Amino acid sequence: MSKLRAALTGSLLLLPSLIAQTGGELKFSPGFDLGAIDRKANPCDDFYQFACGTWAAKNPIPSDQSSWGRFGELDQMNQLVLRKILEEAGTAKNRDANTQKIGDYYASCMDTATINKQGLGPLKPELGRIAAMKNTRDLSVEIARLHRMAVGVLFSFTSNQDFKDSSAVIGWADQGGLGLPERDFYFREDARSVETRKEYVAHMARVLELTGVALAVAAKQAKDVFDLETAMAKGSMDVTSRRNPEKIYHKMTKAEFQALSDSFSWSAYFEIVKPPSLDSLNVASPDFFKAQEALLKSTAMETWKSYLTLHLLRSQSKYLPTKIDDENFAFYGKFLTGSKEQRPRWKRCVAATDGDLGEAMGLAYVERTFGKDGKARMLTMVKNLEAAMAKDIQALTWMTPATKQKAMEKLNAIANKIGYPDKWRDYSALKVVRGDAVGNSLRSNDFDFARSMSKIGKPIDKAEWLMTPPTVNAYYDPQMNNINFPAGILQPPFFDRSADDATNYGAIGAVIGHELTHGFDDQGRQFDAVGNLKDWWAPEDAKAFTERAECIIQEYEGFELPGGVHMNGKLTLGENTADLGGLRIAYMALMDSLAGKVLPDKEGFTPEQRFFLGIGQVWCTNSTEQADRLQAQTNPHAIARFRVNGNVSNMPEFQKAFGCKAGQPMVREKSCKVW
Repeated sequence: MSKLRAALTGSLLLLPSLIAQTGGELKFSPGFDLGAIDRKANPCDDFYQFACGTWAAKNPIPSDQSSWGRFGELDQMNQLVLRKILEEAGTAKNRDANTQKIGDYYASCMDTATINKQGLGPLKPELGRIAAMKNTRDLSVEIARLHRMAVGVLFSFTSNQDFKDSSAVIGWADQGGLGLPERDFYFREDARSVETRKEYVAHMARVLELTGVALAVAAKQAKDVFDLETAMAKGSMDVTSRRNPEKIYHKMTKAEFQALSDSFSWSAYFEIVKPPSLDSLNVASPDFFKAQEALLKSTAMETWKSYLTLHLLRSQSKYLPTKIDDENFAFYGKFLTGSKEQRPRWKRCVAATDGDLGEAMGLAYVERTFGKDGKARMLTMVKNLEAAMAKDIQALTWMTPATKQKAMEKLNAIANKIGYPDKWRDYSALKVVRGDAVGNSLRSNDFDFARSMSKIGKPIDKAEWLMTPPTVNAYYDPQMNNINFPAGILQPPFFDRSADDATNYGAIGAVIGHELTHGFDDQGRQFDAVGNLKDWWAPEDAKAFTERAECIIQEYEGFELPGGVHMNGKLTLGENTADLGGLRIAYMALMDSLAGKVLPDKEGFTPEQRFFLGIGQVWCTNSTEQADRLQAQTNPHAIARFRVNGNVSNMPEFQKAFGCKAGQPMVREKSCKVW
């Protein structure tokens, strides 16, 4: 999914794939795991520790990971299934087109002997074009070529729905091109940030050295590239500001857009990227393109050459010689996130195949893992959660009747997509050649870019998925107004067919509620029932929402990590609102589904306690200090411990279930509630 799309969609989790290297046969962890509980902890003091303490003690972070949790356990299971599919596809006889593509793509990625032997050879034509650039027109042409290869240099250009007309797909131009995770990494003055910038420059110099550049020259080029990126960062919007859809919507004519940076050769650029129709487009960050104009006039061509070279090498590092791949990991994995070693090659190649041929591989995955009964049971739970949310909206004391009616219209219009696409993607135009790892990657990127361009000027395809079927995640799309649950997440501990409703409603039920609530969080509430950016709120209702949301902002601003880094309450507001609202309506749905029937206690826990343990144990996680810090600074999702304790401490139902008293940490003096 595009960066813009990722910023707008509300997902359960937005983290790198969590896959550990473990030996022996893996088994699904149950949705209600007695062995995870820390009996020495008081649930009213620290519910996360109570639910997950023993699990955390028994599950240290694997050496190839910066984080490890229940998501990772399930993802590991899926990766093993996918590995078997891909290995069989690589050796099968009489293969169909999809089987040939996924089998040969994976085999090529795994063939490190050929990759090392080829060296930088597969990239020499492109590196030669970069080296030959003489003027801004040449630079514009090369940036266009790199964009088609998914190399995110200088800015981004893609297709997306029009915020004000969700039925239409238009071109989108946006900021981009930074090598550090987010623009503020270039400006923070704490010791770790200063160290990060120093190490980033050293990393770039080492990469250039590996391509044959002399040490002193590489150091200067790296410093020049860093200065260029710092100037780009100054013109960029910060990650928190970009959460407001109004701030990233500026529809312009093509001529108006080009005038923002008229030194760039837009005619040459568009001739290569080939959008079918572009009378107008959205410019997400006009100030960035104004800053770009100044950079085009002031930056030496040799610096642009170094900048493009480094970004190209970074984008293809996993398909390049081991020395370059290892250097990329040394900075982005070891230094930034605290991982001690690279993931095994097979896991990275499974992920790469999923990224480039996800639905071709996903079709085989679904056939092996996901039955019709699972889809039917999920749809029943979704229906129950939607009914509970309808009751919640109708019962709100802070919302006026007219706005409630609009909210109900939006809720009733939400579409539900479960498991896998109804129509699978056609990869017939994509050529995959065994033994050509770099070529397969670049052709896949070009295939996807061309597919994105072809959407411009056409009606939106509401059947499209933004995640592949094996993905352990879920999302809500505010412009499509739909919730999406890939088959990958519909397994224990999220959806456990051996568990009773109490646990399942606490786990997958809260996930369903989370995605539904995203339609009414600080971002989602700005879009109407058909996905248009439109203010359907009465002023007094918007004011009441903002006041309640501020309570959540302040709560999460108070959560602190070692080293003095706090959660960003505004950045994480949407996810925190969805967490809390989703858990509330999941509890309501469980009570409604029981219809007065009383579930028995199990293993000493009441149904209500098992409900909260269901959601608590979903988030059992160990992570490095570096990974937590990076997440707090860049990610719209809060740290796992804070997600759990932050939610339950606002819920009287939790406090009643565990007998918590006023004054205990899990009983907030001023509880927060929006939905």
